[in-house]
Amino acid sequence: MANLIQQPTVIMAAGNKSKEISEYVGRLNSATESLSIAHMKSPAGWSEPGQTPEFDEYTVVLRGALRAETRAGTIDVKAGQAILARRGEWVRYSTPEPNGAEYVAVCMPAFSPELVRRDA
Repeated sequence: MANLIQQPTVIMAAGNKSKEISEYVGRLNSATESLSIAHMKSPAGWSEPGQTPEFDEYTVVLRGALRAETRAGTIDVKAGQAILARRGEWVRYSTPEPNGAEYVAVCMPAFSPELVRRDA
């Protein structure tokens, strides 16, 4: 049977500024370990520590631009574009543009603080 998810769990993210994460599907909101789906809103100038996650992360940018720094280079992902960061690859996200960014992230398996493996 299908399950209606009434509302997301809102989480404040790691980083130098407040970033809102609305988890619809995942470990917190739906007790789903296989994947997570979250709507993100990042302000201009937000950045987080680098990470080497133990999950694949698929990100679709809806508004603004998300910057992904990797060992191979820097990728600016603009509205209407997507990026896949594979598990075990180092990545650091930020939103350097004046209007920040809004995007949807899907992680497989689901995001968890233990699996993200942030830099010290």
